[in-house]
Amino acid sequence: MTDRAAAASPVSPAVPPLVPPSADPAALRAHYGAEGLLETQLPGTPLEQFAIWFTQALAAAEAGALHEPNAMVVSTADAEGRPSSRTVLMKGYDRRGFVFFTNYESRKARELTENPHAALLFPWHPMARQVIVTGTAERVGREETVSYFRSRPHGSQLGAWASAQSSVIAGRDELDRAYADLAARYPEGEQVPAPPHWGGFRVVPETVEFWQGRANRLHDRLRYVRSAAGPADAASGWSVERLSP
Repeated sequence: MTDRAAAASPVSPAVPPLVPPSADPAALRAHYGAEGLLETQLPGTPLEQFAIWFTQALAAAEAGALHEPNAMVVSTADAEGRPSSRTVLMKGYDRRGFVFFTNYESRKARELTENPHAALLFPWHPMARQVIVTGTAERVGREETVSYFRSRPHGSQLGAWASAQSSVIAGRDELDRAYADLAARYPEGEQVPAPPHWGGFRVVPETVEFWQGRANRLHDRLRYVRSAAGPADAASGWSVERLSP
């Protein structure tokens, strides 16, 4: 067979499946039967509604039905608009927004410095719920960072120093050696200073969507939208719209 004939041949080797048919993701189905979410049930501000759902998520976690209710996916983009996402732990929320802590030299921190727009996603799958936040990120004050850092377990404090987050390292040994050196320098019981390159971000919300799974994929999606006028901690500062699922 000539090269030209071989190239034109419709016969090609079969592509083996990556997963067996029993693990086909297209065949997976979850049927939602939860009660719905109505506009009349919502309080005036999204942080009040978040507090209601987060309290219920905590109760589900205490019952063993949900893992890490404060876990959220943080999505950022660099100056060119290239996105990236990762899961972090929310460490505080109030009427000003949602707070998490990180190394300020990490990828997400660098991207938030270049482009402060961010999105958060709380994936409470066992409750058939999710909360989606969009807004802008700002650094929290140093006093707030130090206060939280001192509340962390000793090992986590050392880890903040040992890890040059998002940088390439030669291997696990490099990280373990850095941690061991710090553990020798700051033994258990001795105060570890907060790293100058480590701190918090607060995502100030512009929209907050509450998603409740419903039967037949006709989910409830209610989104608070911050208005240009009115304070963020008052109902006059927000409107609510329903999105088609």
